[in-house]
Amino acid sequence: MERASCIWHEAVVRLLVQRADVDADTQDGFAQTPLSWAAEKWHEAVVRLLVDRDGVNTDSKDKCDRTPLSWAAREGHGAIVRLLVERADVDADSKDKDGRTPLSWAAEKGHGTAVQLLVVRADVGVVSIDKDGQTPLTRAVAAGRKTALVQQLLRAHLSLEVIKD
Repeated sequence: MERASCIWHEAVVRLLVQRADVDADTQDGFAQTPLSWAAEKWHEAVVRLLVDRDGVNTDSKDKCDRTPLSWAAREGHGAIVRLLVERADVDADSKDKDGRTPLSWAAEKGHGTAVQLLVVRADVGVVSIDKDGQTPLTRAVAAGRKTALVQQLLRAHLSLEVIKD
């Protein structure tokens, strides 16, 4: 199943997810599921097919503890991030083995839409610190990201400070 989702055969995935005898949540050698592969490789139609299938863990973790949302945020596919972040069964602030969150990945890679979708969530740690001592904001600045993205993260930081006071 993961090959079909990885190489974007939407029609094949559509047929496979309709079969009761097909495990649509199987893991490969890296513990990635078809959903993780589809989220990473920007295949929105396949992601939609898989999240609608019973038995698919939309918040599965691979060997690096990255979730489908982490992959989508890292790769900057806003529509897939939106689809996953709006689900109640997805932890939008899930940390991988390095303590990186979907927001951390999106910020470092400069994906403004993904950052925007994540910072509005109350359960997303805008000031979350990873194992390297970095926050999403410091990763964005260190990567030389656009001023607008850095300002967006700063506003999210400042709104937290206002709430605390």
